[in-house]
Amino acid sequence: MKRRGFLIAGGLLGGGVLLGVGLTTAPSAASRLGDKTQLPTEPGQVALNGWVKILPDGRVIVASPRAEMGQGVHSALAMLVAEELDADWKQVSTEQAPLAQIYANTAVLVNVLPFSADDDSLLANLARRSMQRVGYLLSLQITGGSSSIRDAWEPLRLAGATARAMLLDAAAQRWNVTPESCQVQAGVVRHPASGRQAGFGELAPDAARISPQQDLTLKTPSQFRLIGKPMPRTDIPAKVNGQAQFGIDMRPEGLLYAAIRHCPVLGGKVHKLESAAAKARRGVADVIVLQERAVVVLADRYWRAKQALDALDIEWNEGPNAQLDSAQIDRQLKQTLDSKDKGSGFRQLGDAEAALQQAERQLDALYRAPFLAHAAMEPINCTAQFKDGHLKVWCGTQVASLARWKAAQVAGIDSDHVTLHVPLLGGGFGRRLELDMVEETVLLAMQAQGRPVKLVWSREEDMQHDMYRPVAMASFSAALDAQGRPQAWLNRVAAPSIGLATTERLLPSMAADSPDKNQIEGAFDLPYAIPNLSVRQLRVKTPVPIGSWRSVGHSYNAFFTEGFIDELAHAAKKDPFEFRRALLVDKPRHRAVLELAAAKAGWGQPLPAGRARGIAVHESFGSWCAQVAEVSLQDGQPRVHRVVCALDCGVVVNPDTVEAQMQGSIVYGLSAALYGEITLKNGRVEQSNFPDYEAVRFAQMPQIEVHIVPSSAAPGGVGEPGTPPIAPAVVNALFALTGRRIRELPLRPELFA
Repeated sequence: MKRRGFLIAGGLLGGGVLLGVGLTTAPSAASRLGDKTQLPTEPGQVALNGWVKILPDGRVIVASPRAEMGQGVHSALAMLVAEELDADWKQVSTEQAPLAQIYANTAVLVNVLPFSADDDSLLANLARRSMQRVGYLLSLQITGGSSSIRDAWEPLRLAGATARAMLLDAAAQRWNVTPESCQVQAGVVRHPASGRQAGFGELAPDAARISPQQDLTLKTPSQFRLIGKPMPRTDIPAKVNGQAQFGIDMRPEGLLYAAIRHCPVLGGKVHKLESAAAKARRGVADVIVLQERAVVVLADRYWRAKQALDALDIEWNEGPNAQLDSAQIDRQLKQTLDSKDKGSGFRQLGDAEAALQQAERQLDALYRAPFLAHAAMEPINCTAQFKDGHLKVWCGTQVASLARWKAAQVAGIDSDHVTLHVPLLGGGFGRRLELDMVEETVLLAMQAQGRPVKLVWSREEDMQHDMYRPVAMASFSAALDAQGRPQAWLNRVAAPSIGLATTERLLPSMAADSPDKNQIEGAFDLPYAIPNLSVRQLRVKTPVPIGSWRSVGHSYNAFFTEGFIDELAHAAKKDPFEFRRALLVDKPRHRAVLELAAAKAGWGQPLPAGRARGIAVHESFGSWCAQVAEVSLQDGQPRVHRVVCALDCGVVVNPDTVEAQMQGSIVYGLSAALYGEITLKNGRVEQSNFPDYEAVRFAQMPQIEVHIVPSSAAPGGVGEPGTPPIAPAVVNALFALTGRRIRELPLRPELFA
């Protein structure tokens, strides 16, 4: 990506608005097919287009431009190709795609648009197509926003269908028959009339000389042979036998290891450093002050680098944030909500304020959600080598194209002189959308005289210098009529802007305090039929670095809105399920998952003494998800016994993966609801590792049941939609159990004392 392209990308990723771009045509699947020369091959391999190449023994390799971080995306992308190619699944594998325009993620930028998923208006569709075009033109190679399958659904199926047609043509020419008289079954081309057959590997060299067809018809769902069936994942065997290579496993020859310590106070700098003793230690190559805010030790072993770092005597200049604490930030949020600041209006129906004044009954509430860390299992790391004007980077990143741009920028070279390798990621959750690890590692590599450098953050550094899920606070006022029907909904959400923070990091000169859909998503698109509605966003600036966390703004707005709607149901003396169901009369996909979750959970049926159920429904990333949580209190602690999840994500590619994604996202969200909280004192993050930033453990795991709504609609996302509903479902269940309404997270035991 060149500088001009990056300028535009930075603005868009930072929450910029599309208007004015002037592009209204999404890239076609055919335009993304690519040329066979774009796919690197080794001797014997034959590429048929930009996505598919075939080995002499008939094995099929699919180019995967998305990062595999445990979500099963490599397998799902390969299934799309294999389905249309009619390949034997056992002969299919994937490899990392190079950086090129045909591999751009055209779906991810759609997430920044302020439209709900079921908005089918002309304006919404024009905006979506424009964003797809922009993502393509910028060659954005990003894994995030639950967008991988949404982006690949047509292009990769067409890549498989095109390759199949080329193989059929090659066989027909060889046997002097028509292509229509030939068939493909399990990776073998057959001519039933003559009994002749040939494998993909035999035919591939001839097929590669045939011009690909552009007007192929893709299979209908009734013709799917692989899609929709549970298939074994291509990445699992290597992860089981230890052959899998993650970023932290990279060990190029001559490697130096780097251990780092940032100033413990956010925004602080190194004031004084005595490094002579550390430099004299065994294996230590250098001690470096990095960007004034961190100290790094380079050594021939990571342990030696870390030991030397721990022995250093560092004096810090704590800077202007030395007195910052969580209570101060909470006051800032509350004062903003209480102020006359109207912020940015994201949705307006009727006149909510007038309706409140005329209401039979008014309810008010204040909700709060804390900062959260990503806490990916693989610590932050990156490896780089700068030699002879060329830079090699190995990094488990979710933003490959931006990582290469950043590396080139830091090194002062053109992007063409950067080779980026993307190994497996040991978890991402949005943390690896950031580029701080790339910037730091390249700076170190520039000082290493040609030797490669691997930077590894300790768990404590990762926990205390993350780009956190922002803290947020929301005020609600609602009106009920005499029959208990909501007549007005007034919602103000105060939080730091992820869009602004991202733009300030990527491109400070373009940073602007503009409306940010990320902050308000899951609130402005409230699905319930309420005639007077106002949702406004208020942006609050804090020194705490923030970024995208799994499901982004949905993660806290679902807690806020589904908690408050439960309050309205209680005030109306109505069943929470029936109350929601009645308000979703014009939202069939919301209503379908709500009804399915309730039915499978046995909603309304008796539970053992001391247990209760709660329900929540939420749409995010093009998928609809409802959950019912079954809870109790044990020794004053909330205990979740069972979670029933219903999901409508359109066409399902691999149901095993979808179920695993729901289970993982529920556990991730449940860990945050029960324990997750990043707090600050004296400018320092107080948490440092899993003992004080806990996650749900095996013994605490609830029974999770996943039920998928059959659908032929285009695929929605599955990586994130399971996270938003779990917190409100649990909190609503605890209210049903205790009568105590919890409006803040995490669910600390003192809330139930």
